Amino acid sequence: MGLSRKRKKELRRLQHEANKLWAAQQGLVNEAASVAREAGRQLDHFRREQVVPTVQDVYEHRVRPAVDRGVKYSRDVVDHQVIPAVGGVIGSALTAWDIANAKRTGAPHAVVSSRASTPAKSGPGVGTVIAIVLGIGAAVGVLVAAWQTLRADDELWVADDPLSAPEA
Repeated sequence: MGLSRKRKKELRRLQHEANKLWAAQQGLVNEAASVAREAGRQLDHFRREQVVPTVQDVYEHRVRPAVDRGVKYSRDVVDHQVIPAVGGVIGSALTAWDIANAKRTGAPHAVVSSRASTPAKSGPGVGTVIAIVLGIGAAVGVLVAAWQTLRADDELWVADDPLSAPEA
């Protein structure tokens, strides 16, 4: 079954209009891609000129000093509280060790206290006590450093204000 000349003419016109529409759409897609590329380029400029310097400034003036204070405080705690306590425990343990060795060897000039002559208790050894004290000291140092770093300073937090488009 053949088409009439009128129908063939209408179909050719419709095909021509469809081709024009397709070309217009391709042009629009190319234009949109160009706009997207330019927006990406502008966003990169904004990141490099605005965001990176702001983040670096906040890090240098707020985060780093807070971390440094936490580290300094942790070192002070370890140097002035943990180490003296551990030193005392180690000193006591070594004294008890010396007394036990002197008693076992029967050295005549060994000093044995009344406590050392009581029966030995079963339980954690000296190494376990030292390890527990060192672990507690390290945990306290880490917690203090974390607290100093993460405490609620109003200046450290960024406001939830929505970003507005920059004026051209």
